[in-house]
Amino acid sequence: MFKYVFICLGFFLLHSDVMEELSWSENYKLNWDDFKGQPNQDTDAVAVTASGITFSYSINKRDDKVYGFKTLVKAFFYPEHSWCKSDQVDTHVLGHEQLHFDITELHARLFRQRIAAIKPHEGLAKTLQDMHSAIDSQLAEMQNTYDLQSEYSINVDGQKKWKDSIAVRLKAVNKFKSKG
Repeated sequence: MFKYVFICLGFFLLHSDVMEELSWSENYKLNWDDFKGQPNQDTDAVAVTASGITFSYSINKRDDKVYGFKTLVKAFFYPEHSWCKSDQVDTHVLGHEQLHFDITELHARLFRQRIAAIKPHEGLAKTLQDMHSAIDSQLAEMQNTYDLQSEYSINVDGQKKWKDSIAVRLKAVNKFKSKG
């Protein structure tokens, strides 16, 4: 039985060594050449997708009063931390891994949606950081649920249900796509 593992890497990656990253795009689908990490031969997993939400913000303050803020939220795939056992993967497994990345994008959009509802206020930095922590937790939970319900892509019907569901959910928050 094959296992596929998801790794959620968040904001802390921005502070580590410079690494290659791919922004999520509806015009680009992952391919096996994107998985550049060294495979772990000590696991049954045949592929690992490392993706996460990066987040930064700036707050406009004058005289200790918050007047505005800007945020940047991105869904990224990290090729150097993603890997596959090329002799054991196929297009079905690649679709499973792509959906992990799509789920990351869904949560980036949900995060942008929540940020759009915030008004400038004292304590804004903590509010934004707490929201980021919450969305990261929800993302990890959904990734785990997806793997369990699709049985790491083995359950073809479960995999299809997830693919259809995520497509609908992405469309529902389409107006919160990244602008660049």
